[in-house]
Amino acid sequence: MWAKRFLYSIAALILGMNAYAQEGSRTLNAQQQLGVQFDNQGRPIRPRTGGKDSLQKRDEQADSITIRYNFWDSTKLNKLDSSINDLSIRFPSSIFTQQDLGNMGTAARSLVFTPITTAGFDAGFHAFNLYRFTVPTTKFYSTTRPYTELGYLLGSRAEQFIHVQHTQNRNERFNFAFEYRLINGPGAFRNQNTAHNNIRFSSAYQSVNKRYSNNLIFISNTLRSSENGGLQNPADLDSLALGNPFEVETKLGTSLSARRSPFNTSINTGTVNNETIILLRQQYDFGQKDSLVTDSSTVQLFYPRFRFQHTIWYHQQQYSYRDFVPATADYLTYFNILVNADTVSFTDRWRQLNNELAIISYPQKNNLNQFLKIGAGLQLVNGTFTAATTQQTNTYGIAEYRNRTRNQKWNIEAAGKLFFTGIYAGNYEASAVLKTVVGKKLGTLAVGASNVNRSPSMVFGSGTSFPVFRLANLQNENITQVHATYANKNIDLVLRGNYQLLSNFTYFNGLYTPVQESTLFSVLQISAEKKLKLSRHWNYYLEGILQQATANAPVNVPTVLTRHRLAFEGNFFKNLLLSTGIEARIMTNFKPAAYNPLNQQFIVQNNTTTQIRPDVHAFVHFQIKTFKGFVRLENLNSFQINDNNTGFTRRNFFTPGYASSSMWLRIGIWWTFIN
Repeated sequence: MWAKRFLYSIAALILGMNAYAQEGSRTLNAQQQLGVQFDNQGRPIRPRTGGKDSLQKRDEQADSITIRYNFWDSTKLNKLDSSINDLSIRFPSSIFTQQDLGNMGTAARSLVFTPITTAGFDAGFHAFNLYRFTVPTTKFYSTTRPYTELGYLLGSRAEQFIHVQHTQNRNERFNFAFEYRLINGPGAFRNQNTAHNNIRFSSAYQSVNKRYSNNLIFISNTLRSSENGGLQNPADLDSLALGNPFEVETKLGTSLSARRSPFNTSINTGTVNNETIILLRQQYDFGQKDSLVTDSSTVQLFYPRFRFQHTIWYHQQQYSYRDFVPATADYLTYFNILVNADTVSFTDRWRQLNNELAIISYPQKNNLNQFLKIGAGLQLVNGTFTAATTQQTNTYGIAEYRNRTRNQKWNIEAAGKLFFTGIYAGNYEASAVLKTVVGKKLGTLAVGASNVNRSPSMVFGSGTSFPVFRLANLQNENITQVHATYANKNIDLVLRGNYQLLSNFTYFNGLYTPVQESTLFSVLQISAEKKLKLSRHWNYYLEGILQQATANAPVNVPTVLTRHRLAFEGNFFKNLLLSTGIEARIMTNFKPAAYNPLNQQFIVQNNTTTQIRPDVHAFVHFQIKTFKGFVRLENLNSFQINDNNTGFTRRNFFTPGYASSSMWLRIGIWWTFIN
């Protein structure tokens, strides 16, 4: 039955689609098509002509840069975002929709309901996803000059954020990019320090005859976060003897492990997650040669009509919780665990090897934006737990169709994935999106639908050594989504709608107790983004999300979530770009998820309702040529006046037991270099 349902879904999504596709070969770019050559430093070389002319027009690319990028498995070319009015585009977490435990780098969740929608293997640990480099977010660049970006942010209590990025074309056929990120947050409370390191390398190569190409990705994520389990008594914040929240007793972390230092990256009590990804994709094309003759040179062209694509990737994950100095009484009192050893330790290790072969057909010679891909893959999964191991062998098939008309007005994307054998047999993903240009003044419209049938994550069953009461006879989750997006740049407006229908949704409703919701429920989400120009230099930015779930659904998010920014902006003194003002995040009260650090899981709870003050921040963002500066004074809403504790001492609690920061100063710079 599942095979028929999958085939019917794919047929319904792809039927009638003809004539669009990708945006050209991933390793080709506009400069290559125009025949621009590069030296060994990635600088463009102007083609030689028969003679010299002192009045010859100067090559504009000698003093400028043209840089574009596309994400993995997408050929849509994007420009670098150089705006300065929103720091969140340079930060790992969204200031609007994401919420951590009160310190940068701690476990975080989205305030927008977002279920897992990938079929097949999933370990089930997502509390630190926000701080990972991933394959889908990997960028492949094409640049006429070497490009480097350095970023550094310093916050209160020695909080640090470092970002380094470099990319260059060694010649017209090879580009590489390197990216490094450090997050280090000692935090305001006891045993709250974080230390994350991320490394990513990517490259794209194409042969001289343009038949062979490859893409390589290497990712290393090291995520370390001390865990304090929350405050023993949050009311103690109102009567601090020295005004330092470090005095407050926490549920985890003894005096031996409770050290706050930007140079202390050891984790005595907390989470240590490590991840390594190595991915190589190779492609060989069959097609037709051609050439383009200009006044000064001949450009060799190649039109692929048939492509063999091979992708192999290795993925290693390790999830750990450890406490080298456990307080036995605290574990029993707050986490209902009897500790009989000198160390508390839980570790899951997963290794995956995927081998995938696909065939791609380009029906039209002059329209590389139309293709059909069909392929199959073999997945080997090995899991190692405290006292057991598991091995999986899974096979799957994939299909994808893309088509964009030459006039760029219509774009269709449809994709499907079905697991044939293994423990995930019957899991599938099917999706389709139709995009169109309504008109030059009316903007664009995209509508789509998807259906996912997936096995619950391994942490809910027998595939973990973490403290979890395993569920038997788990049924497959089924998630259907229908969504639409309308965007109009002329009036700076974006509208989105998303309707989700879920069955057999699996989640935690206790420290160690997973449950599977047998009742079908739905979630409706409507969002809007709007920029209002109040005067020549004053702008107002509004972002809003409305979420409504079926009654008694296991969904704990605010019904209304909004972000407001009032900014004074403009270009002053020729080279100074300025954006300064105030921003606020406002949401309705809700019952937020609790957090269990012992198994890295957020918990649906119905006992505690938040009383949230609006988050208020003041900011000054500016740019002088290639230098960007950011100064922010955040959480001004924490100010209060009372007899015992006047000052910035009123903290919000977005997670029960975990207090957010009081007033927080952040100063950052981002500097770009073009060699």
